[in-house]
Amino acid sequence: MRMTLTLAVIPALAAMLAWSPSVMAQQKTIKQCRDEWRANREAIAASGKTQRLFISECRGVPVPTGIVPAELEKGQYATEAEAKTSCGSDAVVWANRLSKIYHASGSKSYGATRFGAYMCEKDSMAAGFRGAKAARAAKPAST
Repeated sequence: MRMTLTLAVIPALAAMLAWSPSVMAQQKTIKQCRDEWRANREAIAASGKTQRLFISECRGVPVPTGIVPAELEKGQYATEAEAKTSCGSDAVVWANRLSKIYHASGSKSYGATRFGAYMCEKDSMAAGFRGAKAARAAKPAST
C-alpha cells in the first residue's frame, strides 16, 4: 500500500518541480486579479479587454474559446471609451447581448458578462434591453 501511494505521488511531484519558481510565484489568485481589475477598470476596458479576459491573462490561464459572439450591432461598442464618446450626456451601460439585460456602471456585472457590449442607456432600452433587477426601482407595496 505504501509503495503504491509513493509511486502515484512521484509524477505529481516531478511536474511541480519542473515549474520554475518564478512561474509559481507570479500566478495570482482570482481575487487578486479582480482587485487589480477594479483598481484599473477604465484603463483596462479602454484597451478593449473585458473583465473575464483580463482575469484570464492576469492568472496566465488561456481563455476558453466556445461560442463566438456575433458582430457588434449598431449602437454597441467594444470599449467604454467609444461608448462615452458617442453617448454624450446619456449613461453608458454594459448590455448582455444574450439575456437582453443591461448593467449600470459600478454594478458587479458591468463589463464582466460574457457576450456583452457597451451601449448608451437610451439605445439599449430602444433595442429591447431591460435594466438588471438591482437597477430597477422597487415597486411600492400594494395596500
